[in-house]
Amino acid sequence: MDASLCWPALSDSAADDEPARVIETAVFGSPVGNAVFKLVDGPVLSMTAADGTNVLFVVLDTVRKDHLSAYGYDEPTTPTLERFAEEAAVFEHAVAPAPWTLPVHASLFTGLYPSEHEATQEDPYLDGATTLAESLSEAGYDTACYSSNAWITSYTNLTAGFDDHDNFFQIMPSEFLSGPLARIWQTMNDNDTLRGVADRLVQAGNKVHEYFASEGGGDTKTPAVIDKTMDFIDDSENFFTFINLMDAHLPYHPPEEYAEQFAPGVDSTDVCQNSKEYNSGARDIDAEEWDDIEGLYDAEIRHIDDQLDRLFTHLKETGQWDDTMVVVCADHGELHGEHDLYGHEFCIYDPLVNVPCMVKHPEMDAEHDDETVVELVDLYHSVLDATGVEGDGVTLDRTRSLLSADYREFAGEAGPSGSEGAHGPRGDVGFVEYHQPVVELRQLEGKASAAGITLDTDSRFYSRMGAARSTDGKYIHCTRIPDEAYRIDDDPDETENLAGSDDEELGALEDELNEFVDRVDADWPDEADGTDGEVLDSMDDDATERLKDLGYID
Repeated sequence: MDASLCWPALSDSAADDEPARVIETAVFGSPVGNAVFKLVDGPVLSMTAADGTNVLFVVLDTVRKDHLSAYGYDEPTTPTLERFAEEAAVFEHAVAPAPWTLPVHASLFTGLYPSEHEATQEDPYLDGATTLAESLSEAGYDTACYSSNAWITSYTNLTAGFDDHDNFFQIMPSEFLSGPLARIWQTMNDNDTLRGVADRLVQAGNKVHEYFASEGGGDTKTPAVIDKTMDFIDDSENFFTFINLMDAHLPYHPPEEYAEQFAPGVDSTDVCQNSKEYNSGARDIDAEEWDDIEGLYDAEIRHIDDQLDRLFTHLKETGQWDDTMVVVCADHGELHGEHDLYGHEFCIYDPLVNVPCMVKHPEMDAEHDDETVVELVDLYHSVLDATGVEGDGVTLDRTRSLLSADYREFAGEAGPSGSEGAHGPRGDVGFVEYHQPVVELRQLEGKASAAGITLDTDSRFYSRMGAARSTDGKYIHCTRIPDEAYRIDDDPDETENLAGSDDEELGALEDELNEFVDRVDADWPDEADGTDGEVLDSMDDDATERLKDLGYID
């Protein structure tokens, strides 16, 4: 089967009746968050008895595996996780289902792949799926979600089922955003004319991002996240607590003590903190600047690690550690010049999708596993299994649970989502999907245009991508550029493209990817064209001044 028959190539411009459906939520206090609102009826859930196992689920946002000393990195970035690794299973071949936050978290919370849950930048909200938190809450667990990530909010519906949730970058409370204001935005989203405001607000929101990136604004929210987490678990009988720690996400402005350790003498406001400037060709970065950037990045990771030490120590001192399943993973990684790219956009190379994953549970051996492919989608089932909850929506599949002796012993093509299941019988393959990043593309085009650069539309910037990855190889299909294939075992940096060769492993992975695309019914829409009309021009003076006060427009 030709994968291009399943994954439609993107047209150079979308039809006029398919405008961008992205609403910039930075207007409510998040520097770079973008979302539209969709109201959904609450799911009908069945009550299941919890068995008492607590769960702490930690996502290290944007943390690449090879910058963790727990994975052999030669800088002392993660002494806490090194100690944690002594009592946890540490997986070398964990695969994220996408290279950015929203679809990955939607997969963690639903057990579905991106083309199944359909939370993408074209429709940046989770709709019609029962979440892990909803199932656990109905089973009697106290559930909480704390983060400072603008995608993990009530207006993307990712916080559905959490009894308590807080996004530390919001100005307005989530209860307000999930109520009448969400209905207003949903009305706008469903109106072809009003939807045009989306790209204008995205462009305005970029001003805020660039301020934070260039001026060093934005204190770390991680200590507050940890404080609130400790308070919540101390007040809970049985808890499922999910936290996302954002320090390692651009821009990198680590606390001074960590900057002095890993990037002495580096002024974080002098280095390039805007990935679109580099990726568009408008800004160059030399080797010395890359070293400075990576030093700042390492400092951010060390700060996260020290905050985790506070949390882990508290659990131990309060006698909760032994009764708690602890999951630590990244949602995706980051590129620092590899493949001439910066950030986590426009590709699905291993620094983005081969993520750290560590799990502590009494039924799991504390060992380093370099033979098993683990998909982050499997963590959904592992948590259900650990808590004794069958789950609603996607029910527990023990062939997807890390606690099961039958882990990844798939019997056939039917997967956890039913007759059109998303995994075939081969258990040593993980899958990645990359729907086009509408927001990042618009920002990239803006940077290129300002620098007098014309982007090639037949490039990775305008491609949708998917990959099948095993422990030995990886096959990547792209809609606008030639496919890529790499022997990960011999070429971990993915430098020699072997697509079209007679390598049997890579050929088998190409077949696996084509079959996966069929199973998840990856019928992806054409790119949004970003049509915005002149909505801001017609705003009254008060509204315009409010946007200026918030930094969204000049």
